[in-house]
Amino acid sequence: MIRKIAAEGLGTSLLLIGVVGSGIMGESLADGNTAIALLANAIATGCMLYVIITVLGPISGAHFNPAVTLAFYLRGNLDRATALAYVPTQIICGILGVWATHFMFDLPILQASSTMHRTGISQWWSEGIATFGLLFVIFGGIKSRPEAVPALIAMYITGAYWFTSSTSFANPAVTISRGFSDTFAGIYPGHIAAFIVVQVIVVFVAHKTLVALFSGD
Repeated sequence: MIRKIAAEGLGTSLLLIGVVGSGIMGESLADGNTAIALLANAIATGCMLYVIITVLGPISGAHFNPAVTLAFYLRGNLDRATALAYVPTQIICGILGVWATHFMFDLPILQASSTMHRTGISQWWSEGIATFGLLFVIFGGIKSRPEAVPALIAMYITGAYWFTSSTSFANPAVTISRGFSDTFAGIYPGHIAAFIVVQVIVVFVAHKTLVALFSGD
């Protein structure tokens, strides 16, 4: 159990370093071109996801995401004790990853997002689509080509940065952690709760839908 928790913590920290760090670097080098900054953010995040899922997947399952942990629990693939250990680890280590990134870029370690407003029906709908799509990719990949799951998730998230209006958080731990960064990848703290509510609701919807879709041969 300790190895699994350590893997989830390390992986989630590295994920947030990839998300927030590439956002900071992309924005600083893009000379005001938001599209270039977002492209850098998306590619770096996808690359980080591929690496941490491939390396840490055999240890913990490479969730790095409370929504994914909940989905595996609902499917009976994860016991309650492990799920309850994973979720706070993911959240705490995600925040630690954000702070480590701030230190790396010589920014104030403790901060909160004050400018990145992400709210409204379109943003919430976007998060629903992003979360459902992520679970579709995970469980569809496990069903059809388990060895390809790291690449499938990496490609999906890279693309979802661009085809969703919310830039595809799809992860309560990432959502909370990004509220602690007043940078390109941040989210205003007052908008975090709505994102998480949508993400969790969609896990239950996806559970019913995807079990039915992928239960047969």
